[in-house]
Amino acid sequence: MSDRVQRGNSTPQDGGRVLRPRAWAAPVRAMTRILNADGSPRDATEPVDPRRSSVVDCALYVEGVRQPGEWTYTDALAAAAREPQGFVWLGLHEPELAEMTAIADTYGLHELAVEDAVKAEQRPKLERFGEVAFLVLRTARYCEHTELTETSEVVETGQVMLFIGPKFLISVRHGDACRLAPVRADLEAKRELLLHGPWAVAYAITDRVVDLYLEVSDQIEDDLDVLEADVFDRAGTGRVQRIYQMKRELVEFKRAVVPLQRPMSSLTSQINRDVPKEIRRYFRDVQDHLTRTVEQVNSYDDLLNSILQARLAQVTVEQNNDMRKIAAWAAIGAVWTAIAGIYGMNFENMPELKWTYGYPGVWAVNLALSFFLYRWFRRNGWL
Repeated sequence: MSDRVQRGNSTPQDGGRVLRPRAWAAPVRAMTRILNADGSPRDATEPVDPRRSSVVDCALYVEGVRQPGEWTYTDALAAAAREPQGFVWLGLHEPELAEMTAIADTYGLHELAVEDAVKAEQRPKLERFGEVAFLVLRTARYCEHTELTETSEVVETGQVMLFIGPKFLISVRHGDACRLAPVRADLEAKRELLLHGPWAVAYAITDRVVDLYLEVSDQIEDDLDVLEADVFDRAGTGRVQRIYQMKRELVEFKRAVVPLQRPMSSLTSQINRDVPKEIRRYFRDVQDHLTRTVEQVNSYDDLLNSILQARLAQVTVEQNNDMRKIAAWAAIGAVWTAIAGIYGMNFENMPELKWTYGYPGVWAVNLALSFFLYRWFRRNGWL
């Protein structure tokens, strides 16, 4: 979906009613900290460069139907305020602080939530600032690879943050782990769901994020099968570094999935009156999928620990086998060393020194003892 900065231009729809954007302003709480991206003070009247706009799409929905035309976020909110069943979905991609501050002034967003949305270093959470709910989701995407190595990237993560108000939903996306254009297209084909307002959009986005969790989880399972087979394959290498790298990637995925359980419990709770009753049912379905993913991730973590322990045990066994081989050959060599040491002593009255067959006899004894020890070690699995 290409970036757009919207302008009012509407056409009739639904019985000839025309919604035309117009200039609108509402008093909003002043931001106590207005900074540039580098942390320096910024003039509140400084305009945002439209060429660097992070606005991906700004749509006005009335009675579950997207209104035609291109809208600015100020005009769209003004039009939504005039409609009983109207709301705005403003989509942003990695906004800068200056532009996010201007949007916050228009929509009345809390400065702490705005800072979180710009930094994108938050755990999944659900907070409330007045009439606006702030939902943080961590997104995940599986990275295709032909072979799992010590440096393979298995899971790519990002963030989606949602500002959910009575008349708007602002989605702030960081990274490309979860694109929201398909969510918007699917949702616009479901007018009955959009009739429930901004929380219907919040459900659709959350559902998409959790569905991606399931896809990533299923593909990680395939990688674990390969690792497990390689560890117990005699011809395989089963390097510990590969297992450790997979464990690190799983930890990153786990940080995205597990903390989301608490916000989902809040969204499905009966005491949460902000979420429409019908939408709470949809959120419960998402919670079921999330629970399944959490169980899979925990089982994968246990399996990886078992694979790692098995590989370490194999390394120990291989080292013991090497030590036994070294000890066996050392024992065979000790026979030659012992006999050569005895007959290398400079005593005059040693038996067999003047024996005609002494030299070939020593060779025969050495070879016989060596052959006996070799067969004995082989029979006992040392060689």
